[in-house]
Amino acid sequence: MSGSESGRRLTVETEDLTLSTGGAEAEVHATDRRVFVEVDSARDALRIARRLPDESVSNLAVAELVRGGLTAEVRVRGRTVAVAGADARPGPLSHRLGVAPAEVRLAGLVGAGYGGLSAAVSRTRRLFA
Repeated sequence: MSGSESGRRLTVETEDLTLSTGGAEAEVHATDRRVFVEVDSARDALRIARRLPDESVSNLAVAELVRGGLTAEVRVRGRTVAVAGADARPGPLSHRLGVAPAEVRLAGLVGAGYGGLSAAVSRTRRLFA
């Protein structure tokens, strides 16, 4: 990432990365203006979230994303469950959960939960087939 002067935009250039913390793994990749953090389950997303720095550091990171015109998305099973940065639009749920200025996407959470439940049922069926 580059640029600290006011008005200068950040650029993200990276190969795909794997983040491991608290027993959870996440694949991290970026496009020109977005950073994606992909996890396999909501449990892994929570494990990673619990390992984040305190609120003041997190708020500073989000402020830098906004200033640089970047957006970070957290995805579970391909569903966007949270957004932080330039394109985040926190609503009542984000404020209620105390995560604003990040945006929590309820439809993504429900879809990811359903996907996880479906995968668990499929694994169980294969065990008894």
